[in-house]
Amino acid sequence: MNQTIQANQLNPYAIQLCTLGRWIAQRQWSPTGSGLFSIRTSEHSALFTAHSKDKNELSPADLISLDWPSQKQPDTATAIHQFLYQFNPQHKVILQVQDLQATVFSRLIKADQHLVVGYEMQQQVAASSAQLSCSPLAILEPQSTGLILQELHQRFDREVLPYAFLVRGHGLYVWGDSIDSAKRHLEAWQFMIACELERIKADCHFNS
Repeated sequence: MNQTIQANQLNPYAIQLCTLGRWIAQRQWSPTGSGLFSIRTSEHSALFTAHSKDKNELSPADLISLDWPSQKQPDTATAIHQFLYQFNPQHKVILQVQDLQATVFSRLIKADQHLVVGYEMQQQVAASSAQLSCSPLAILEPQSTGLILQELHQRFDREVLPYAFLVRGHGLYVWGDSIDSAKRHLEAWQFMIACELERIKADCHFNS
C-alpha cells in the first residue's frame, strides 16, 4: 500500500475531514463531486479532497497533501484555501460547497455583498460585536486566480468577514478554527441564505 495513503488512513485529521465531507454530501451540498474541503496539518500544509470525487464515498485514501508556497500553480479554489490559511494561522478547516440555494442566491444578488440582518443565527457566525446585528456576506465575481486573491486581500483589509463569502455561481466558502466550528458556520450560513431566498420570494409575491 502507498505510504501516503496508509498514513492518511491513520491520520485523525483525515478521518475527521472525511466524516464531515460525507455529512455535507448527504445534505446535497456538493453535487457531482463538486466542492473542496481541507484541513490544516501544519503551518504550511493541509489535506485536500480530490476534485470531482464523490463526497458520499470520501475516505482518507482520497485526500491529497499540499504544501505552500509551491512551484506548481494551484487551481483557483485551492489557491483560495491556501490564501485563507496563510492569512490567519487560526484557520484550521476550510469548506467550499456548491449547493442549490447558495448558488442561486449568489446569482440573484447583484451587489458585491448582502447584509444579513435580524437572525438569531447570526450569533453563530459573528466575528465582531457589530456582526451580531448586521452580518455582511461578501459576493465575489468569478475571475482569474490572481484577481480573486487580490479582491480577497482588499475585503479582509476593509473588514473582518463573518467566516464566509460567496463566489458568484461558484459556491460558498466557510472556515473555522476546528472541524466543529467550520461545520457550525456552514450550517448557520446555509440556513440564513435559505431564509433570505424565502424572504425575497415572499416580497416578490406580495409586490406582484
